[in-house]
Amino acid sequence: MKEGIFAHWPNRITAARFVGALVLFVVFALFEDAGVAAVEASPKIVLAFWLFIVVAVSDVLDGWLARRGNHITAFGRIADPFVDKVLVLGAMIFLAVMPWSRAYFPAWIVVVILAREFLVTGIRGYVESLGAQFPADNFGKVKMLTQCFAIGIVVGMHAFRWSFEQRELFSLVAQVFVWVTLVTSVGSGASYILKTKRILAERGP
Repeated sequence: MKEGIFAHWPNRITAARFVGALVLFVVFALFEDAGVAAVEASPKIVLAFWLFIVVAVSDVLDGWLARRGNHITAFGRIADPFVDKVLVLGAMIFLAVMPWSRAYFPAWIVVVILAREFLVTGIRGYVESLGAQFPADNFGKVKMLTQCFAIGIVVGMHAFRWSFEQRELFSLVAQVFVWVTLVTSVGSGASYILKTKRILAERGP
């Protein structure tokens, strides 16, 4: 039987998702200085939209295959959330600076979300170094879902031609999801801090 990190499909998909995220960033970089008119329904933005959707949605397939085949590995536990963060945070950083998208992703919101990720990663590493488990909770999963929706809507409203009314609706929905993303990011960060406090209290001095 073939052995190694990529012996099973979940880890292969995780690696493919990482490559897909890098390709997405290359596509973004190709038109990062372009205005709205140049981006509108261009082949590049359409490619970026579908790349993001495929890489984001394949996370579900990745996890399902790992659970179904009992192929949950140390590599998967580390690499899967890492790829999620690279995809989402990288996309947000690009959207915060590109002329056609930065109105939806103010830099300060992206900084707050980045700070939350650094904080949670740090406390997770500390807690697990003590021998305690620190799995993702439902709040964190909702946070990831809202982030993907916010990014997908902002990119999607530029990837296709919409009527004026449709564009106005998508613009409103995008703004709402960006703010929901901020709230869920801060909220999930707070929940992890409380969880850490509880774990440390149970362990004692």
